[in-house]
Amino acid sequence: MTLRQVAAAGASVAIVVGFAHVRLETAARQQPGELGYTDTPMLPNQPWHVHDPARPHPPIITPASTPGGAPSDAVVLFDGKDLSKWAQHGPKDELLTPKWPVHDGYFESGGGGSLYTREAFGSIQLHLEWATPTPPKGTSQERGNSGVFPMGLYEVQVLDSYQNVTYADGQAAALYGQWPPLANVARKPGEWQTYDIVFEAPRFDGARVVQPAFMTVLWNGVLVHNRKELQGPTVHRRVLPYEPHAAELPLFLQDHGNPVKFRNVWVRRLKGYDQPETR
Repeated sequence: MTLRQVAAAGASVAIVVGFAHVRLETAARQQPGELGYTDTPMLPNQPWHVHDPARPHPPIITPASTPGGAPSDAVVLFDGKDLSKWAQHGPKDELLTPKWPVHDGYFESGGGGSLYTREAFGSIQLHLEWATPTPPKGTSQERGNSGVFPMGLYEVQVLDSYQNVTYADGQAAALYGQWPPLANVARKPGEWQTYDIVFEAPRFDGARVVQPAFMTVLWNGVLVHNRKELQGPTVHRRVLPYEPHAAELPLFLQDHGNPVKFRNVWVRRLKGYDQPETR
């Protein structure tokens, strides 16, 4: 071994010994079981100290193994096989088995009316993928039209908006009749597109609106609504005020007469900071 190698080996040993000394010194300072502090300032308007060891920890959720897949706490509304989580309303508002056709890994609008989830939801994170017909048919609102309605009342528009002009608050990703998206991120007809939606349900105290609904939407990975306040239910050619309704209602997919494809649909109920599940 050369003198240079000896020196290098000695330096490596010194580094290891130094790191070991730091670890021992840190362990000596740390009290057994110490996972935070109670001698720190209180956080404003919260019952917790900074780094409070008693503060509840978030639940452990396993992410999906593939991008866009459902995490472990999601309610999978379509798994590529059947529409058992959905229903259609009959003449007397009875729940009927959906007539929308299911193909290899996706289902398609058109047949028997709109779909409703059998389960009700309030504030949610929603993921779904959709594709409009190719070759395209029609223009404006008659081209690949459908819609995603959290609580059945608040629509994020589905439309073929690739080189297809319509009114701004009715194009794809619009909060229908109220707010156009911040950008047009449309893919070509027939290509799969993604919506990732965070919907905050309105809250009521009797007839009074305590908090309006808010919508955050990412369209093909691009933020097109950033916690945008909804002015009430979304409807065609009118402005509706809020009216008190249940804290949870079914999710709704619109049948507008155009064959729009959907796949990989899942939802998570939103939870608050240091709070149980928001219901």
